[in-house]
Amino acid sequence: MSDAATAPNVLVVDDELQIRRFLRSGFELDGYSVNEAENGREAIRAATLRPTDLIILDLALPDLDGSQVLERIRSWSNVPIIILSVKSSEMEKVRLFELGADDYVTKPFGMAELLARSKVVLRRKARATTGDSVIRIDHLKIDLAARNVFVGDERLTLTPKEYRLLQILAQYPGNVVTHQELLKEIWGLPHINDTHYLRIVVRKLRQKIESEPNHPRILLTELGVGYRLAPPNDPPDAQAD
Repeated sequence: MSDAATAPNVLVVDDELQIRRFLRSGFELDGYSVNEAENGREAIRAATLRPTDLIILDLALPDLDGSQVLERIRSWSNVPIIILSVKSSEMEKVRLFELGADDYVTKPFGMAELLARSKVVLRRKARATTGDSVIRIDHLKIDLAARNVFVGDERLTLTPKEYRLLQILAQYPGNVVTHQELLKEIWGLPHINDTHYLRIVVRKLRQKIESEPNHPRILLTELGVGYRLAPPNDPPDAQAD
């Protein structure tokens, strides 16, 4: 268990007491410090007044919709936010990712899954803070500073669009980037609905980075939503013991 002084602070936002107790127990057993809020206004106040490293945010709150809470916090903070919801529609997920959600977990869920997703978004934040420019996923290494990509010891030759796609996804490893965001960044706003452009580039990129392109383990599809890279390998010191 982490030392209390260094434990990540997670804010759990849910109007159901039983769920808050379940989440508190799971996070505390994994070494987190936990604060709670039972409605949207309380969540915004807590995120403003207390140091917060991660927010677990339910959409169905009694006073504000969770998406409103997400928007308000995103207007001044980049704290990682994971959405909890019974809704699982693709359009809903796309809308929340575009509002700034880092991840989305559909109820019911297992605590092990939520903890794993929490660690991914916290690693991403730590990497952005420290300026670490090298991402390692399985046998793939992406050096964002040098603009080099390696599979094992082999340096790959990528087209500009293949590299740009990989570069964008590598900035959010383990998290979904929507079709619309990728299309806007790579091809521009006039092509924001041309998802077939993405499919072509993804297929070609998988031929270069995947051991089995038809069964990808690195560049993953979130059906109807977008793409993500698998979570990065743990740094060497995290693999010790």
